[in-house]
Amino acid sequence: MSGLLEGKRILVTGVITDASIAFSVARLAQEQGATVVLTGYGRLSLVERIAKRLPSPAPVIPLDVTSAEDLAALPDRVREHVDGLDGVLHSIGFAPASCLGAPFMDAPWEDVSTAIHASTYSYKSLIEAALPLIPETGGSLVGLTFDATQAWPAYNWMGVAKAGLESANRYLARDLGSRKIRANLVAAGPLRTIAAKSIPGFNQLEEAWGPRAPLGWDLNDQQAAARACVALMSDWFPATTGEIVHVDGGFHAVGFGAL
Repeated sequence: MSGLLEGKRILVTGVITDASIAFSVARLAQEQGATVVLTGYGRLSLVERIAKRLPSPAPVIPLDVTSAEDLAALPDRVREHVDGLDGVLHSIGFAPASCLGAPFMDAPWEDVSTAIHASTYSYKSLIEAALPLIPETGGSLVGLTFDATQAWPAYNWMGVAKAGLESANRYLARDLGSRKIRANLVAAGPLRTIAAKSIPGFNQLEEAWGPRAPLGWDLNDQQAAARACVALMSDWFPATTGEIVHVDGGFHAVGFGAL
């Protein structure tokens, strides 16, 4: 029996450690038959080391999503390893320290603009750079978000950036539909990743999530979110776009004290 992504070519951004959601997506995509190319930012040697822990070592290409030069070079760098792309995972987010944990009102525009550029605008930038690689038959863009419908402890301007990401996803779904490209987001619950550890006070969410989520919640299990990403990249969701799939144990669906 063939896998969900048999024969597909997938670009995965955001692998930092083997605890990254992106790493779990890359691993599961390979297990489901895909050829995977990773991107790395900064010290590529670290990503290359992590890439060797995949079922099949994956190539790593440099990509700073805020760099016009890197984005312009993306198609040629990808073509060194595959002849096109059927799926793209956006697993990128960054905000300066003043945007996280500190009083919301204290963050200067220079820092906020950095957060929005790296975490929101990059969603559009990434798929725009990848467009020459996507065949006429279409493809799938999947991004990772953290439910932006509420104001969370400590999340502050990253929450604003994620709200922008969720809105951008709808507009990309509208504009990319003519190219048969689906754009969807996976809203995962809190997970103990490097990104989460950088947010002061994020432990408040970790402590509250499991007791309230109807299905419970494992802070160390990236598999559920990874499976949703892989499913959305597969041919099993041919008419789904502009959607946000919650993979949070059902936390988003219940009110305070509902259980």
